[in-house]
Amino acid sequence: MTISQHRQRGLGTFIEAVSAMIARIGHAVAPPVLRIALALPFFRSGLTRWDGFLSISAGTQFLFEEQFKLHILGGEYPFPAPDITAFIVAIAEIGLPLFLLAGLATRFTATALLIMTGVIQLTFPDGWANFHLYWASIALAIMALGPGPISVDCLIARLWHRSDSTVP
Repeated sequence: MTISQHRQRGLGTFIEAVSAMIARIGHAVAPPVLRIALALPFFRSGLTRWDGFLSISAGTQFLFEEQFKLHILGGEYPFPAPDITAFIVAIAEIGLPLFLLAGLATRFTATALLIMTGVIQLTFPDGWANFHLYWASIALAIMALGPGPISVDCLIARLWHRSDSTVP
């Protein structure tokens, strides 16, 4: 092998090593960053829904009863059971982001937030380019990548596998 071939091979090996290092860093850092990015808008919205512990704000009740409509096939339809729907949404907008931030039931939580994003899209059909497309993309990325190594899910998996190895 010539010196030139050794240099080319060395450069290729170096590039592969750097690429692998970047991938390892990405696999460790991307999931928690994605979880934070998706959790924040939902959590901030959830904070506006309450007037104290388990007390839905009058503004939230008004929105679900009078303002929010589902835009389906060219028609506008009210939310079913708007008081119950408002309460469920208010709980989900606080609880799901907390689960996501902790990395607990991460894929299920991301799926629930993707479904919520779909319902929000039906409520605000013009919001897809500004918000909904990004939220859906982040939720899908979390569903694909999983919680990452910095998560309660990962800790549970490690503990689960450790306890399995001690069973005869």
